[in-house]
Amino acid sequence: MSGRYYEDLDLPGGVHIWVDFSTERGTVVNYRVVLLLDTLVGAETIRVYDGAHGYNEMHRYTRRLGKQAGTLFHSGSLGEGMRAAIQDVEARYFKMVEGWER
Repeated sequence: MSGRYYEDLDLPGGVHIWVDFSTERGTVVNYRVVLLLDTLVGAETIRVYDGAHGYNEMHRYTRRLGKQAGTLFHSGSLGEGMRAAIQDVEARYFKMVEGWER
């Protein structure tokens, strides 16, 4: 089974979160949490959290250098990591956008 949703975090600022996940027997087996920013050239990725390699990984993006190397961000299950990623983005998206702009 899979699920996904898109939510505006700061509509006037053009900040959004995209969550996409897959489950088997109620357990998250893969996910992607993406922080997006609307710009003059289109939507830009600011941060990605995922479980593509079987563990909880986070990728930062910058305006000048693009996607950075992934780092482990949560040592729990993929479901726990997904929930932690959503909470992190919702709580700190403003700082994440500032980091992308530098």
